[in-house]
Amino acid sequence: QVHLVESGGGLVQAGGSLRLSCAASGSISSAVTMGWLRQAPGKESDLVAGITRFGTIYAETVKGRFTMSRDNAENMLYLQMNNLQPEDTGVYYCNVVDAWGQGTQVTVSS
Repeated sequence: QVHLVESGGGLVQAGGSLRLSCAASGSISSAVTMGWLRQAPGKESDLVAGITRFGTIYAETVKGRFTMSRDNAENMLYLQMNNLQPEDTGVYYCNVVDAWGQGTQVTVSS
């Protein structure tokens, strides 16, 4: 099973940007589904962005602000987050098929 490690979280003011990275211990080139999920304080995790065989999908709340990408050569996933808002605060997890990372905290101050 692929082991995933997220990085790039932190504290940022509203309107700022962060780029999350997810490093996979093995090849992800054949993975059909992968995604980034967010767990806000006191809430269940929700899909923020995902890559499927039908293309890339985004939650309505992040469309136009977040961009998910993959680098198969480097076995990396990325989530570029722009114009961050306080409601984007949470722990972000990357997922490849059935593997999950440990999460990285994103905190957006108003």
